[in-house]
Amino acid sequence: MLKLEHISKTFDPGTVNEKKALQTVSLELADGDFAAIVGSNGAGKSTLFGAIAGSFFTDTGRILLDGRDITFEPEFRRSRRIGRLFQDPLRGTAPHMTIEENLALAYLRASGKGHIFSRVSAKEKEFFRQQLAQLGLGLEDRMSQPVGLLSGGQRQALTLLMATLVTPKLLLLDEHTAALDPGTAEKVLELTKRIVEQRKITCLMITHNMQSALALGNRTLMMDSGRIVLDVKGEAREGLSVEDLVRRFHSSTGRALDDDRILLAGEDN
Repeated sequence: MLKLEHISKTFDPGTVNEKKALQTVSLELADGDFAAIVGSNGAGKSTLFGAIAGSFFTDTGRILLDGRDITFEPEFRRSRRIGRLFQDPLRGTAPHMTIEENLALAYLRASGKGHIFSRVSAKEKEFFRQQLAQLGLGLEDRMSQPVGLLSGGQRQALTLLMATLVTPKLLLLDEHTAALDPGTAEKVLELTKRIVEQRKITCLMITHNMQSALALGNRTLMMDSGRIVLDVKGEAREGLSVEDLVRRFHSSTGRALDDDRILLAGEDN
């Protein structure tokens, strides 16, 4: 499904600001895998997503999606098969456009059924309404309202729906609940789990909550200094605690996990 072969990325090479963001990263995800990624700030998590989504080209290695080499495919083309959500609820939607217009843009782009300025049919509008109703937020009765009037949680839920309206080959979730209050974050996370499970979507999710990284999906990855240093799944993951994960990180890297945000997130649960 997704295969990364020894991808590397260095920003500002040869300068005092040189940063080796990704170092020969290799990873394979099977169809339906849901992997949670944790790691300290600067570990390379969001850079990994940028490489997969096509925000920049890697210096070395290959990226394959469903056996197709997309290493040098531009971002706008990858976006037809790769859904992505960001931490900021303001990203991913057009605030001055209505809910219906945002859904139409997402649908036309991902489905390839027409130009982005094409009109959607009455049948497609009813499809949008049905999908919105499943969110349980009452947005199906507000389709003519600008997205900018929505709360952060509503907007993030809408963005999730837009990213999965046409089932993507891969869904990238970059701390998509981190900017929400705890109650709203839990609702969006439950919605995420339901959509991913129902659609059997292959998914990568960045989180700072180590408990969530162990509880969600079927695989847990840890990154450090641009490398994947841990990859646990199956029986090895069952019953694993946050403390076990911290110990394994120390054993793999030879140093302690020094990101308070991650450690506190694990303790909060």
